[in-house]
Amino acid sequence: MKRIFLLTALLGALLLAGCGGSGDQQAAQKSETQTEGQPAAEAPAKPEPVKLTYANFPPAFTVPCVQMERWKDEVQNRSDGAVAVETFPGGTLLNAKNMLRGVIEGQADIGCVAMSYMPGVFPLSSVVEMPVGFHSGKTSSQVLWAMYEKYQPAELKDVKVLTLFATPPSNIMSRTPVKSIADMQGLELRGNGTSGKFLDALGAVTVSMPMPEVPDALQKSIVQGLYTSLEVLQDMKFAEFCPYATITDGPVYIFAVVMNKAKWDALPEAAKKAMDGLSAEQAAWTGEYWDTHTAEAVEWAIQNHGLQVFEFSDEDKATAREKSAAIIDAWKQSATAAGLPADQIMDDLLAFKAQFAN
Repeated sequence: MKRIFLLTALLGALLLAGCGGSGDQQAAQKSETQTEGQPAAEAPAKPEPVKLTYANFPPAFTVPCVQMERWKDEVQNRSDGAVAVETFPGGTLLNAKNMLRGVIEGQADIGCVAMSYMPGVFPLSSVVEMPVGFHSGKTSSQVLWAMYEKYQPAELKDVKVLTLFATPPSNIMSRTPVKSIADMQGLELRGNGTSGKFLDALGAVTVSMPMPEVPDALQKSIVQGLYTSLEVLQDMKFAEFCPYATITDGPVYIFAVVMNKAKWDALPEAAKKAMDGLSAEQAAWTGEYWDTHTAEAVEWAIQNHGLQVFEFSDEDKATAREKSAAIIDAWKQSATAAGLPADQIMDDLLAFKAQFAN
């Protein structure tokens, strides 16, 4: 009897132990299941991008605005979305005259400054406008950036310089054929800045006016042509009014993309790194794009409007260099008066021109 009691007690203990173990295991399994079922800890939210405004003055389809859109896309991608750039072409935020001041005062965070439209404001950078015979926009743009990097000119101390670029050389587009310097005598051509001085030196009559006024001036014979890079034959439809072009490899126009300093200082490091890493590349890209587009525009004008293209003879090219030497001398005098080493700057310009020639 006692043996039966002991067996019964032992069996009960085993049953209780089994039930308890099963309960503990189920509890453990339940706890483990709950842990696995919980959502993973969320990654920190990505900061909102810094919003920047970028003002430009020419129409959206022109090269300065095409480069603006490319710069915007590259910066946004390379900064992994740390910035979001809103572009304002066509003078919708700032016009050419007010661009530099507007960026300094914060009306726009970034702006494209037509340095050639501001005579005397950029005594060092304007050396790139001198009539030294640039053959391409890529070379002139790379030279402009190289000069900036070497000298860090005080004329741009109030802004952060993001990139610089220049046009291909200026050439004549005209209503009547210009085959030589003799054909330029007394010819009224639209020109600005150093390009206008170059025309005057060769005997033409320079008429300064904004580009949008030129079609009407051509139709009314106020001018007989214009002097700038040839992509406007297509972009501004000047091939409809000017069936002749003459290659002179004259002065170039220069541009600076600048940023408000306080806005730059407040940027995240990823954005600063992306912008600084793009500066030289953007200069070369813009110049090369401008060259390619210009060649396409000339071909378009030939195919669609029968454009005839002439080029100065070697004799006329030598005459042009001789007559325009006074423009370089005048720049040297102004640069020296501004406390700059004019001869050294000119030597560097020519050295960089040879280095980047293409």
